[in-house]
Amino acid sequence: MNFEIPSEWVEFGDALIKFVDREVAALEKEHRALLASERTVYTEDGRYAPEVLALRRQVRMRSAELGFYTALSAESLGGGGLGPQAAVYIQERLNAHCGPDRHLVQTVVLPSPFTNGLSPVLKHLDPAVLEAVHEALASGDKTMCFGLSEPDAGSDVFGMRTRAVRDGDHWVLNGTKQWITNAPYADYAMIFAVTDEEKARSGKGGKGGITGFFLPTQTAGFSVPSVIPTMGHLGADIGIVTLENVRVPDTHRLGPVDRGLTVALDGVNAGRLSMAASCLGLAEWALEQAVAYAKVRKTFGQPIGAHQAVQIMLAECAMDIYATKSMVRHCAWLVDNNLPATKEVSIVKASATEMACRVFDRAMQVHGGMGLTNELRLEAGYRFVRTMRIPDGTSEIQRRTIARRLLDGDTAF
Repeated sequence: MNFEIPSEWVEFGDALIKFVDREVAALEKEHRALLASERTVYTEDGRYAPEVLALRRQVRMRSAELGFYTALSAESLGGGGLGPQAAVYIQERLNAHCGPDRHLVQTVVLPSPFTNGLSPVLKHLDPAVLEAVHEALASGDKTMCFGLSEPDAGSDVFGMRTRAVRDGDHWVLNGTKQWITNAPYADYAMIFAVTDEEKARSGKGGKGGITGFFLPTQTAGFSVPSVIPTMGHLGADIGIVTLENVRVPDTHRLGPVDRGLTVALDGVNAGRLSMAASCLGLAEWALEQAVAYAKVRKTFGQPIGAHQAVQIMLAECAMDIYATKSMVRHCAWLVDNNLPATKEVSIVKASATEMACRVFDRAMQVHGGMGLTNELRLEAGYRFVRTMRIPDGTSEIQRRTIARRLLDGDTAF
């Protein structure tokens, strides 16, 4: 591996940070009264206030106009074609610079790699249908959600209860999806449903029995009755989706019938790598805050950074970050070179999300009482990275995948 960062990636990162610092930060300052409190960010039912949604759309479209929003998407979809190695570098850098809890930055300037923008899942969509929605998605004007998880089917995807039944040239969908990011605000949805009960139950034909569908969220029978606030927040971008006799044309199918799980994993794996890089960047941000504070906060007549107990916490953060950075870059290199990386993606996702929790915990400890306050954003980052150990496959599911690959003979590193 060559660990030198190509100049074009650096220049892209420089331009991206400049955009955030100049234009996005200016919007945040202008609308500080709106964005400073979750009581104004969200409405009483926990959804983003219309004014916040308008600002997020404005930032998305400006990011797309400048070439950032779709830069990490495949060239075959009309994106910038920056590959996994570039993507993890850029995600790491953006999060290390911006830190947590910025409603106009996270998943807005750069979209979730498989939920929004030119998602890799769209490669499986009928070309004519894709052409009709391409401009709206690429420009950031319209957004999507990815409906795989259910109340009883998270880690156990074959426990899925949503059903799709063929009816002439259409499919009729019924069921419930839960924990669906961006569901309350999406214009389009990628929904996965069981189309062959026997295959889904027995696993015949590999990952069979499930099919993906693409549909406008305005389709009759599609609704998002509620959002799901988590970790002390007053609102969320996560929602519950209900499907009641939703009719979807067969032309809106995502890939072959009964092969939807393979289609879904196209996106999920990209999401896991991106999540790892984001957690890496956030951990770097947290360590930077802790180091700076350790230099200026004094106890017993000297900076707390002179105390060995504090030094050990800082050093352990650095050890964690360095190890994770090496893993993330190596895993991205494997994916970029089309080499097997199933266990490596799982290793990186579990390791990075758990590492970020440890680093934020130590950074808060270094800050003492100040680390518990809202104004430093450390507690917001702590709550955020804690959530990352669950979506896109829990840490336990990642460990199961790793172990199964090892037992199947994949023991090379």
